[in-house]
Amino acid sequence: MAIMEQDFPLQIKISFSKLFEKYRELCKSESYLSRERAEGVLNIASKFPELEEGVTSLERIKELAPEIEMILEDAFAPVLQSNEIKIATIPFNNAVLKATERYQNIVKAAGKDFIPRIKNLDEDHYYIMGCSMILKQYYGFKIDFRRPFFYDIPDASKILRHYRILYNADFIEIQKTANAKEITADDVSELLDNFDNVAVWKEKFPPSSWVFKGVIIANLFDATIDVALSEFKTSLLKYDKTQTNFVTKFEEIFQAIFNLPEIKVGFTAYNEEEGILERVPDRSFSSYILSSKDSETCEEVLCDRSYENLLKQSIYFAISDIERQHKLDRKEKLYKNLEDKGIKSAILAPIVHNKKFLGVLEIVSPNSQELNSINAYKLEDIMPYLMDAVVRSRQTADNEIELLIQRECTSIHPSVYWRFRQEARKVLYGKAKGRKISFNDVVFENVYPLYGQIDIKGSSEARNQAIQKDIVIQLTSVKKIINTIASVEKLPIYEQLIFRINSYITEIEKQLEVDSEKKVLDFIKNEIRPLFRHSTQKGSKVGSLIKEYNDMINDDLDLVYRHRKAYDDSVMQINKELANLLDEKQVEAQAMYPHFFERFKTDGVEHNIYIGESITKRKSFNKIYLHNLRLWQLQVMCELENEYYQLKKKLITNLDVTSMILVFNTSLSVRFRMDEKRFDVDGTYNARYEVIKKRVDKSFIKNSQQRVVQKGKLVIIYSQRSDEKEYMRYLQFLQSKNYLEDQIEIVELEDLQGITGLKALRVNILYHKNNDDKEFYTYEDLMKEINN
Repeated sequence: MAIMEQDFPLQIKISFSKLFEKYRELCKSESYLSRERAEGVLNIASKFPELEEGVTSLERIKELAPEIEMILEDAFAPVLQSNEIKIATIPFNNAVLKATERYQNIVKAAGKDFIPRIKNLDEDHYYIMGCSMILKQYYGFKIDFRRPFFYDIPDASKILRHYRILYNADFIEIQKTANAKEITADDVSELLDNFDNVAVWKEKFPPSSWVFKGVIIANLFDATIDVALSEFKTSLLKYDKTQTNFVTKFEEIFQAIFNLPEIKVGFTAYNEEEGILERVPDRSFSSYILSSKDSETCEEVLCDRSYENLLKQSIYFAISDIERQHKLDRKEKLYKNLEDKGIKSAILAPIVHNKKFLGVLEIVSPNSQELNSINAYKLEDIMPYLMDAVVRSRQTADNEIELLIQRECTSIHPSVYWRFRQEARKVLYGKAKGRKISFNDVVFENVYPLYGQIDIKGSSEARNQAIQKDIVIQLTSVKKIINTIASVEKLPIYEQLIFRINSYITEIEKQLEVDSEKKVLDFIKNEIRPLFRHSTQKGSKVGSLIKEYNDMINDDLDLVYRHRKAYDDSVMQINKELANLLDEKQVEAQAMYPHFFERFKTDGVEHNIYIGESITKRKSFNKIYLHNLRLWQLQVMCELENEYYQLKKKLITNLDVTSMILVFNTSLSVRFRMDEKRFDVDGTYNARYEVIKKRVDKSFIKNSQQRVVQKGKLVIIYSQRSDEKEYMRYLQFLQSKNYLEDQIEIVELEDLQGITGLKALRVNILYHKNNDDKEFYTYEDLMKEINN
């Protein structure tokens, strides 16, 4: 019986020749144990030469199983048998030559007749993957056909678990036969455009025209939660209330995430106008907390603790043993309703958007203690997507043009407003003819993106330092008051409070944690405030100190807001000045050629620009307008930097900025996403642009600990040689205009997750002290001038 029964470009020969080569090298090792092990393996090779030449029969492989076990023993370490999920196999096939105990146990738990099969690989793609191995291993073409492969294997509880497969191809070689065709660069170009046309691949790589000789080691890891989260997001995006199996699929995803096969999922909506909890109108989800009723007030259906958690604090409420809780508190309807439904444990999680309570997600189990406050933590990864879905489901439609645009689109840039009017007109015309037409997403195809940002450097550290200073000031003031109180009324409790205050100060000066501010606020609210109210009558000095303390506290925050205010005011002033200048410059740019423009104020100012034929509504676009806009962008970034450093001396908080431009060398499509009220790139491939935008300013120069963005430098991120040449021309022009210094750096960036090959041009910006100044300064010179 042949190993391969379907068409495949490779004849499969199971061989350990590459492995034997490694053992021949080990024979020269100084280690006696290594030599002895190598000699033992090579003894098998000499007794069974077919294991080196290649075996093509599964029956013969079974006969040679004891020898294969010995050969692969080092690759399958005995101490890791119960830990690793590993197999020895052949390309994209279900044949297993050797496996760890853990893999065998996983397959055994799936059932007697279960055979793992690669989930996402059909026969045609299976053939193409074989061809891709030849292109990479034999010809060295750098073409990435890789995609994640999975085994779907049910566990003993019948929960379908997903195992991702990672192949190690170190022990294989690809050989050419007389029937193989020579592959040229032109052939590869043709194949790149015909990935889904298997006939083209079979013409270039006839079946069995090449030889695969070797064995593949595959490592598997449990990716069930990752896959379940991905399916969860997809399910929410594709949700259609007419689907009858949606809730079942939804529950299966939660069962995989929690690894609990019996849990169910419910949802109860919150009607803010009436202040009641109610079932969703289409009844696709059960409401376990309402039991048989359609609606009830929150106070009626929720117990005190769940009301506090869900509506007041916006945190989940877990009940690990409902039967026990009901016995302790017979009056609470919540426990009765759940127990009547046969539920023994539950997690209730609030859906909150912009501080508005929208409803309750209910995860319930018929088993006590299965759901609890510990595994409720898994909801952290789920709730943001569920919240988005609930918000989307609450949006309503409006058919009037201006109301429709205001609701669906908020603020629309003038350059693309015509397209929204066009879409709104279709809706109204359809309505007049008695047809229901929805407002479609607005898409602009084949546009070129430009992105830039001028970012406040170290803003998080500066904000944290401001918070630290304010908290220390407040605690120091509190300590002074308590010392004064202690001098009047000598009680040990005051010493204990001072000890705690000193501990807080030490902790905060050392490291500001996420919850540091909350801990201090709770301490002051629960222990210090009541004490001060009690102590106001303990003498005029104490009363005077308490009044001084209250005067320096911000009423809204109940905290000192001095250094933070200075920081916030500085950031606000920076954003305002830079955004105003950018808006002024945009008027000039629009006059050159219309394009879409949007800017955002964060810790600094960033902007997106899209230019292309589909935005202008007229057939006039030429790439000269793109090149002009790129040059304009560079010049404006230099002017923004100059604007900032003229502003810097007026700021209360000492801050610096960094500037970056991202170059994307191909056109893409952008879609106005109605749910998010913003433009975004359209399609999976184009999403790479958004990923780079979010990550690249934090990247490092390759083989260094230096961030690519630096104070005083204009940084241009790109990936193509053609972009480098284009921007070098622009930089040389701006150097002639005294915007930039003469020296230009070209650096490589460390690889980001899923992104490789990025480079950067870096050049020092030249500054003026003020608008009338005719002299030019580097960043270092300017800092000396500012600080003098």
